[in-house]
Amino acid sequence: MTTRPRVQLLLVSTLYGAATLAAALDAGQLPPAERRYLVVANTAVIPETTPGPDEAPGFERLLTRFDGVLSWNDAISPFHPAGWSPRPDDAPLWERYLRLLWGLGTDDVTMVLESIQVNPALALAQLFPDAPLDVYADGLMSYGPTRSKLDPLIGTRVRRLLHLDLVPGLKPLLLTEFEVAAETVPAEAFAKVLAELSESCPELPEAPEGAALLLGQYLSALDILSPEEEEQLHVRMLRGVVRHGHRDVLFKPHPSAPARWSRMLEEEAARLDARLTVLDAPVLAEVVYQRLRPALVVACFSTALLTARTFHGLPVARAGTDLLLDRLTPYQNSNRVPVTLVDALLPDLDELGAGVPQGGTGGPNDLSDLLAAVGYAMQPQIYPNLRPAAERYLSTRLTPTTWRYFKRRRLTALGLPGAIPSQLAFLPRSPAVRKLARRARAVKRRLTKAKRVTPA
Repeated sequence: MTTRPRVQLLLVSTLYGAATLAAALDAGQLPPAERRYLVVANTAVIPETTPGPDEAPGFERLLTRFDGVLSWNDAISPFHPAGWSPRPDDAPLWERYLRLLWGLGTDDVTMVLESIQVNPALALAQLFPDAPLDVYADGLMSYGPTRSKLDPLIGTRVRRLLHLDLVPGLKPLLLTEFEVAAETVPAEAFAKVLAELSESCPELPEAPEGAALLLGQYLSALDILSPEEEEQLHVRMLRGVVRHGHRDVLFKPHPSAPARWSRMLEEEAARLDARLTVLDAPVLAEVVYQRLRPALVVACFSTALLTARTFHGLPVARAGTDLLLDRLTPYQNSNRVPVTLVDALLPDLDELGAGVPQGGTGGPNDLSDLLAAVGYAMQPQIYPNLRPAAERYLSTRLTPTTWRYFKRRRLTALGLPGAIPSQLAFLPRSPAVRKLARRARAVKRRLTKAKRVTPA
């Protein structure tokens, strides 16, 4: 029997993701293949005006590990990568088109994808229905639940989840409903790739000893905060680091953030008599860590906070997670687990050095219990097996600190402990109360019906 050649397609939408794939390849974690192609997707809101990851400094160093680059944006133009997926009846036509366009012929295809539950990864998986899948995660979302119910025809094809060990001792929840095994990408391999990127990145401003680094995330683009609120969050970070004695401050804005945010910070820095330097070069935060070694890194819930602490040993602090935990809607918002982990693990900037206990967890086991409870509350239909763990946590571990990770309305909808105050716990079991509630609902329905039929 003749074995057909094997070609591997590796989807990337960020330079960080490309670095993760390069590290996994260096560590021998990717399946063998005769040809490997990076499929680059620019998922920016306006990709025509925003450089993709293949245009970032250092990308050419990563490219030496692969046989070429394919553009997903060009292949599906004029559709947007984040919003397009094939109609089921059209999928065979699209597969034939891509095989011709990319010169795949009749070769066997395997794929390594990111964020499998959303496009463009989901669309690519649908177009090659026979391809075995590996999934890689380049951030904290891998520790959270799969954000939506995945078609078993895709979920059962996933063989492994490759991820960076950002929270040592904590196992990812992503794709465990399909019993997908999680495999960590070695930190040494990732550090080597980052060193390569650092060598080829543009010159960065000098950072005096003791300088603090602020990381912007552009949360208003995710409709989590308004632009004004996000500007105020950056100002809050600046004031916090100056209060802790850092007179030299570096600000790395999100690449898509408006320039006026930097101007507002510059005005506030002048008022505080602090020296602010804006790092507008398109480089990874991890490259900045290696080149400048800041004395403190501050952000809201960026994955870069965990890479700074875990891989670079830098002091870190969070700011604004309390606001985001309150604002994230619906409760199932996929950013909830990253915000929860950062809030539970890292010190708050306003309380840094004040001896105030931080977060609501102790060791990895405590964090795992919290993750199980939050994960079940987010996706109870996908992870029904987590309900006993959620009930145990909510029955014994709810405190003023851990309450912020849950919403009473969500607990009520799921019938979980903590839905109502303990002193009123008898109410749902009371026949009299249930009868009164039924009468009240009946009256409300009659009144609503009467309003609808009343002539104007």
